[in-house]
Amino acid sequence: MKLNSIFNVNTGIIFAVLLGMFSGYLDIHFLNQTAEVVSQIFINLLKLVSTPIIFLSILSTISGMESANDFKFIGKKIIKYTFLTTYIAAFIAFLLYLFLDPANTAAVVQDSNKAVDFDKGYLTYLIQAIPSNIIQPFSENNVIGVLFLAIIFSVASLALPEVQRKSLNTLFTSLNALVMKIASWIVKFIPVAIWSFITLFMKDMQSLVNIKQIALYLLCVMGANLVQGLIILPLIVKYRGISPIKLSFAMLPALSLAFFSKSSSATLPTTMRCAEERAGMPKRLSNLAFPLCTAINMNGCAAFIFTTVIFVSMSQGVHFSVTEMFMWTMIATIAAVGNAGVPMGCYFLSSAFLAAMNVPLNLLAIILPFYAIIDMLETAINVWSDSCVVAMVDRELQVEETAVNYAPEC
Repeated sequence: MKLNSIFNVNTGIIFAVLLGMFSGYLDIHFLNQTAEVVSQIFINLLKLVSTPIIFLSILSTISGMESANDFKFIGKKIIKYTFLTTYIAAFIAFLLYLFLDPANTAAVVQDSNKAVDFDKGYLTYLIQAIPSNIIQPFSENNVIGVLFLAIIFSVASLALPEVQRKSLNTLFTSLNALVMKIASWIVKFIPVAIWSFITLFMKDMQSLVNIKQIALYLLCVMGANLVQGLIILPLIVKYRGISPIKLSFAMLPALSLAFFSKSSSATLPTTMRCAEERAGMPKRLSNLAFPLCTAINMNGCAAFIFTTVIFVSMSQGVHFSVTEMFMWTMIATIAAVGNAGVPMGCYFLSSAFLAAMNVPLNLLAIILPFYAIIDMLETAINVWSDSCVVAMVDRELQVEETAVNYAPEC
């Protein structure tokens, strides 16, 4: 049944792309007008769930992190390495984006810097990021304000007594599940939306420059993931005194399954078995750390969210300065950590950000056919990062235990 469902979805997407290319090439007024109506309805539906998704996914994840003393002790170490590696992934994507310049960033940044008045620009932007009431950021689709509320609520919930924290987490998780159910209904209409986006894209496309830009965008996303997985994570693990080669061979079955299944959750049993039986990690740590890492450690997602949001926005004429793009590395990191449970993973969350900022989503339809390949690589990178994080926590616990055992008696 699952294979049949996947086949139907993929068939629908392929058919929608081909039909959109054909109808866009015909350039018939009625079809163009219909595509505009369909695309606007779909964007409105995305806006309906975009800010609740961002808010509740982060809040439900973070508010449920710490429920016991042992969990707090190990959880803090995992969260430390999770935010470190996830932010590095977003920062690498930021550097690659500036270097490859897929949406003519240099020219846009130059114009943006000339137009920005600090007193009326960044200061006002910062003030608006802090909402005066809870409803305001949702009604105005203020993504930064929603993130601010999510972080404040999450930190406050962790400071509450356990009973109240569990009650709130149950509430937030249930609300998140409710929004996710609505989002899953919206996702079913993606083939129709893709047809409208492709139709409008083909109508507006006047040169092959767009193809070059898409290729550079894909190079940014794939390159950031490969640099993170093949260079950054091995260097961090090596710095902690762990052999990245031995660890990678030990986790190879899990990495292979993650690549082809495109699901960290489905790979979790294999990941834990490889960690315990092949990498020698204690079962007590594995049972606690890997489920948490699977929920919050999303290195590949951070790179995808940053690159996609900036690329699509700038391709549609939105100006970002280098400072603003740097701020988005932090936003992408927070969003990636709270990404667990989002339908279509990073793709849907990126579209939620773009919809909340009123950015046209036409380019997302062009990206979608390539997302399956991106998702395969991202999932493998996420599982590899999980393995590195848990291995580093294991080494850190061993060092602390050794220090306690050999501490001189008073």
